[in-house]
Amino acid sequence: MHVAQLHYDSSHGRGRGGWVLALALSLAVCWQDATIGSELPDVSSKVLQAQQDRMRVMRQAAEATISIFGLDGGGGGSGVIITPDGYALTNYHVSSACGDHMRCGLSDGSMVDAVIVGIDATGDVSLIQLLGRDDFPTAPLADSASVQVGQWCFAAGNPFMLASNRQPSISLGIVSGTNRYQYPDGTLLEYADCIQTDAAINPGNSGGPLFNLAGEVIGINGRCSFEKRGRVNVGVGYAISANQIKYFLGVLRSGRLVDHATLGATVSTDSAGKIVVSNILSSSDAFRRGLRYGDEVLSLADREVSSTNMFKNILGTLPKNWRVPMTVRRDGETRTMLVRLTGVHTEKQLIELVSPERSTPPGPRRSDDPTETEKGPQPQQELSERLRGEPDLMRLVPDKQLVQSRLERRPGFANYYYNQMNQQRLWQSLQGQGDFATTAENWEFQGNLAGEKTPFLLRLDDRSGILRIGSRELSVDFQESVSDVVAARDQRGLLVALRAAQQLLKTGPFQIGDSVYLGTAPVYMGNSQILAEQPLMDVLQSLWYDATVRFSFDASGRIALVEVFGDPENDPIELYMNDYQAVEYGEEKFYVPTRLRLQYGTQTTLLLERQSAVLKPSANAASSSVSEEKADS
Repeated sequence: MHVAQLHYDSSHGRGRGGWVLALALSLAVCWQDATIGSELPDVSSKVLQAQQDRMRVMRQAAEATISIFGLDGGGGGSGVIITPDGYALTNYHVSSACGDHMRCGLSDGSMVDAVIVGIDATGDVSLIQLLGRDDFPTAPLADSASVQVGQWCFAAGNPFMLASNRQPSISLGIVSGTNRYQYPDGTLLEYADCIQTDAAINPGNSGGPLFNLAGEVIGINGRCSFEKRGRVNVGVGYAISANQIKYFLGVLRSGRLVDHATLGATVSTDSAGKIVVSNILSSSDAFRRGLRYGDEVLSLADREVSSTNMFKNILGTLPKNWRVPMTVRRDGETRTMLVRLTGVHTEKQLIELVSPERSTPPGPRRSDDPTETEKGPQPQQELSERLRGEPDLMRLVPDKQLVQSRLERRPGFANYYYNQMNQQRLWQSLQGQGDFATTAENWEFQGNLAGEKTPFLLRLDDRSGILRIGSRELSVDFQESVSDVVAARDQRGLLVALRAAQQLLKTGPFQIGDSVYLGTAPVYMGNSQILAEQPLMDVLQSLWYDATVRFSFDASGRIALVEVFGDPENDPIELYMNDYQAVEYGEEKFYVPTRLRLQYGTQTTLLLERQSAVLKPSANAASSSVSEEKADS
């Protein structure tokens, strides 16, 4: 009997008898084929090897996948470890149900304590840290921009909390779509530029990883679609892209409640199909950089803007405070500008949105299809009942002393402990540049304007600063309004910014003013305006006089950029400092920049090349002066 006929008979059989007959006939055909002629050919060795490779990758991926449990059995989900010292990613809607202390199960059956580190409530991502080890198995983050529709992928996690042995379940599928935008639709969560997959994602999978076949994390599983009755997965799941997570990872490590970016402008599609600026705030940085109503938007943050949806996708993956390139066309001319992004929420709004007292938790939201509901797969009642039915899972003995040493609650922070830890790390790096506390407030730099022979003399003390360029002299009294100097946009800004750097070097972040570690952000040190080419630097923010100062640190722990903010509608002072060289005092060395570039917006106002430096000793130091040693940094 031919296969086509067999298919016809089985599909047209009446009742159970038709299917039984079809099964019998198919077995007969298989037996006949196996007994007539030569033996069936062996399965290709390449197929078997591919299967072994896939199994190996999945075993390794499972080792880095964790099950997350709330201490009271009221929440749970999945996650993935990304560093050997235990930093792991999960969903915000998972961590918010568990609180700031949770327990995590590893594939080897062990359970460890974990604490919250940072929260991105809008993007539905949280960073936690597993405690007690520094050799956890990890999974690398992929370049999710290379993900393509149709490629194989697999999800790992703990659906329905079935993995009582902590070994995660694996579901194989394909990438069904990329660059998907999921509207908040009345909820806090906004899924921008996410990856769609048909790999089975069910309640309990939330926060778990979506892998490519190389075992790299291409996304963190979040929303998915279910049938209304029975909560059955229908093969439509969404994962937050790995590249978005890479952008936010630095700010999540700050221990803060982090925010997503807004441009201060909106776009729409005109009658010719172009993406144009439809509205813009005159107070926005984009307006100050020259963006205007009607400009055609070509790209944002190095990515092509082909639709209003894509514009929202790109913007939704960027953190607050970042500067990114934006290319527009006006009257046939194309120009690229660096725009500083602001936040979607105020700090007060963020605190209210993530407060445990909120009456309405994030999700679910209705989709356009009335037969399904899309939400983060975290049905709390269902999971709670499952956990209560498995008492072994909740047989927890938390290390309270270890946990409490890593937790510090403070408004505006997910965990202030990690902010202090990073401030201390930056302070130790600064101290490695020299013990500036042994120097007095009196500093003196001399040199020339860059590329010229015009000399300059710069002097700082604890009250004022003087800058002489040729026969011209500028001065600043630091006891007066610093914000007025910011608004003036003149060369005195160099004195103000340098004074801020001096005080940080001498006193550290805990004494200069109320300081906060903001995380990482791109810094444009050279001429390139390509975001991908910029280093992500640590950023420390301090309240200073009547201004706000942000210090950016290079990979060596040196101050690369000082930004002094006054009125929000004015460009800040920007002082770029590089080409550090050693200045010697006795047996001590102090590293001081040789190039100082003052900038407002994107225009350079002053560029100095320092040739000598005198850092006078403090009253309790030795009486000899500090002079420059010609040495490499």
